[in-house]
Amino acid sequence: MVGIVSYGAYVPRYRIKPEEIGRIWGTDGASMGKGLMINQKSVPSPDEDTVTISTEAARYMLDRVPDVDPADIGAVYIGSESHPYAVKPSSTIVAEAIGATPNMTAADLEFACKAGTAGIQAGLGLVKAGMVRYAVAIGADTSQGAPGDALEYSAAAGGAAYLLGTEKVIAEVNKTLSFTTDTPDFWRREGMMYPVHGGRFSGEPAYFRHVTSAAKMMMEAMGTTPADYNYVVLHQPNGKFPTRAAKMLGFTPEQLECGLLTPNIGNTYSGAVPLGLAHVLDHAKAGDRILVTSYGSGAGSDAFDITVTDEIDSYRRDNAPVLDKILADPVYVDYATYAKYKNTIKMPEE
Repeated sequence: MVGIVSYGAYVPRYRIKPEEIGRIWGTDGASMGKGLMINQKSVPSPDEDTVTISTEAARYMLDRVPDVDPADIGAVYIGSESHPYAVKPSSTIVAEAIGATPNMTAADLEFACKAGTAGIQAGLGLVKAGMVRYAVAIGADTSQGAPGDALEYSAAAGGAAYLLGTEKVIAEVNKTLSFTTDTPDFWRREGMMYPVHGGRFSGEPAYFRHVTSAAKMMMEAMGTTPADYNYVVLHQPNGKFPTRAAKMLGFTPEQLECGLLTPNIGNTYSGAVPLGLAHVLDHAKAGDRILVTSYGSGAGSDAFDITVTDEIDSYRRDNAPVLDKILADPVYVDYATYAKYKNTIKMPEE
């Protein structure tokens, strides 16, 4: 049995509402938020980035499995679009912060919003091959969106970490597969501060084609239908896309609801699906089956068929904050504070 041994999640406490963003740019923020199905989004504080978010999530992950020695972690992968260094890995910082020894491999991954799930696939492969005892895969981002652009209403911050192994597995990964093409709907060239998106093109030939294709491939491979799953977690650049994709695939709103966090925290890019799965695992019970499908522009989707095991009953979930607790009591900021925290106001060089 290969799968998830533990997990942890973290989302910054600060929030900004679409109405506040629209107030600055002279647009109807309320209508924009309603159209995207986003009520608010998370905002990183000035001292938070992909490394700090990843470290916090990974520490929560390890708090829940006190019997696991961090020295037995043989791989650490961090998927993100917002690594703080262009040349300097985030993964080595996080690995040392959680007590992993130098006898391991580490790498930063990038594939738009599916870099986190790509890390899970790589970690599962190493564990299944017997090359490492445990692998850590993290998806985290402090997402970018140009001021005034539609992305600014959704680009948020947060992430989740997963400990993968073969011992005391709380959620078995029955199968994983991917659907990948060269579909350039979203990009950011070297030196560009903000990404560019293809507008409507990002929907039909990009997001919906890849997510539905990967999910259908998985159900065909496993001989399942939507009715066989208790939960479905889909990539969520907003609330509208995953809601529509779930309906296209034949899932009910109830199956999607638990794993859909974007309406209240925004699009955390590489952290979106890992966070959605973490929220499901916060509530799941033994025997529950989960279909997970990520999406990364450029473009590709990773799908996972997961079954929660009896180990969940003895798993020390309460050793770390669950997402419902992490997301409680948000602090709302105005646009000026948001711009300061996001460093969108550039000071002249001395």
